[in-house]
Amino acid sequence: METLQNRISKFFSVGPKSTFLLVLLIIGCFTIIYNLKKEITVIVDGEERKIVTYSSSLRKTLERSAITVGPKDKIIPGLDSEVNDGDKVVITRAVNVNVMVDGKTLQLQTAEDNIEDMLIAEGITVNESDKVNPPRTQAITDGMNIKITRVTSQLVKEQQNIEYSTEIRKDPNLASNVTKTIQEGQTGEREITTRVVYEDGKEVSREVISNVVTKEPVKKVLLQGTLGILSLNRGGDQLTYKSVIRVKATAYCPCKSCTGKDSSSPGYNRTAMGTQAKRNPNGYSTIAVDPRIIPLGSKVYVEGYGLAIAEDTGGAIKGNKIDVYFPSHSEALQWGVKYKNVYILK
Repeated sequence: METLQNRISKFFSVGPKSTFLLVLLIIGCFTIIYNLKKEITVIVDGEERKIVTYSSSLRKTLERSAITVGPKDKIIPGLDSEVNDGDKVVITRAVNVNVMVDGKTLQLQTAEDNIEDMLIAEGITVNESDKVNPPRTQAITDGMNIKITRVTSQLVKEQQNIEYSTEIRKDPNLASNVTKTIQEGQTGEREITTRVVYEDGKEVSREVISNVVTKEPVKKVLLQGTLGILSLNRGGDQLTYKSVIRVKATAYCPCKSCTGKDSSSPGYNRTAMGTQAKRNPNGYSTIAVDPRIIPLGSKVYVEGYGLAIAEDTGGAIKGNKIDVYFPSHSEALQWGVKYKNVYILK
């Protein structure tokens, strides 16, 4: 048997054929090596670096180039991607941020571009109503402090009473010290809806968003008398009156000097109303009045004289003037001229 050395010597013997085969082998090796060579651009935080590699694995290429990728660094394309000549690899290094949320401070690393993307990547739920400071669109910077304030709201419904009003109607048929209830009042109700806003569980504002009357109140109606009250004596006898007139009070009797008629004259001692003139200390007496001031037939009370009916008139009785009747001339003279209040009775 030929030794291995002899076989190799024969195969690589210096001859035209051997030389040609050797050249082909060398060319093939160079071709394979050339085809495996790739040049890629790696951009780390904005800085470019050209790398030549013969590996098809991006992970191995970066490892052989001493480029590390942290667990929170962002790399495009992914580490498990194949390497092709001319590829561009972008690596964004993660930075440290502090997120204060729900009573805790989270120390995080992120390579996201802005706060909103970082929150999504970290699985931190932020509602539309929550406050984020700085704003969600703010770019991430190393050492940034981010505060998330939880904002919640609650609708609170409250029932409130509506007090009824009181209407007082004047009644000319009742004494001023008399009040009558003709309609009882009823309390109404309203429903107030308030939006209460809380920030991190603490109330910060209240806003009334609706105020609805669910039951109208019913007003109370009272009748209040307007008649004056006149006390006649200590025994408590009282009269009610509509008005008071201050008058000049004179006196007359049925004699001819007072009335121009004697006992034989027609209409002697008759009043303008056709009644018999009278003086009744315990009842109603007769007085003469100006009907424009005190209508005939009116019942009155004359201070110092008593109860009377406006039954008569006289030529000299004009305006705020009256004549009180006495049965004798001496009594009329004794009365004289006085200024008295006349109470027009109900």
